Order: sequence, then structure tokens, then C-alpha cells
Amino acid sequence: MSEAPFLTKWFEIMDSDTPSRILDLIDDGFTFSILFSTDGLATDFAGGREAMEGYLAQREKGTLTHHPLAVSSSGNAEFYLGEVRRAGEVVANYVAAGQVGASGKLERLIIGRSPGVRFEGGADV
Repeated sequence: MSEAPFLTKWFEIMDSDTPSRILDLIDDGFTFSILFSTDGLATDFAGGREAMEGYLAQREKGTLTHHPLAVSSSGNAEFYLGEVRRAGEVVANYVAAGQVGASGKLERLIIGRSPGVRFEGGADV
């Protein structure tokens, strides 16, 4: 499996008891979109730092974990295919792409998550 060190760290922090630490990883001009689908309904969380703070405030903490299936990087871009698990059971797959800036912080992030399509294989990193 290739490497995506920044996004791997990102998801490890999101799975921790203090996911708000990801705010330390984002650049001043950070923008993102997380398209989150459950039960046939989708919500798009998008914007900058303030919107990310709102996303973090509403999300379940400590119940879902992220597990990589395939990761890669090219230059300052990282790509991630993974699955979300609840109590060890797969509940959705997701794809993510991030762009790390010259500051070493995340400038752009896009994530799509859905229970409607399942990818299998890969291995935990």
C-alpha cells in the first residue's frame, strides 16, 4: 500500500478522544467539503475553519473509526479510500483527497461517504 501520511494522521485524530486537534492541522485559507450520506439522505458540510468547527461539534465522537483500504499520494496531494466502522462493523465507505500547502498544513479537503457502495480488500495501515 502506498502512503498518505497527512490524511492517515488526520483520520487517527478524528478517531481519538480529541478530534478538535485537527484544527491545528489546517491552513489559514483552508476550504473543505464533506458529503455525508446516511439512509439515502446526504448532507454537504462545506466552508472554511468555522464550518469545520461546526462539523466537529455535530459529529459523533468515539463511536466511529476510519480504516484505510487504499492510500496514495502525488506531490502535495493525498488520496484515501477507506471504510467507517461502528463497533467493528463496516457501516460505510469513504474517499478523501487532501492538498497540503507550503505551510505543511492542509489547504483543501474533499470527502465523500456513503453506505450505498462497498469496497472490499486492502489492509489496515
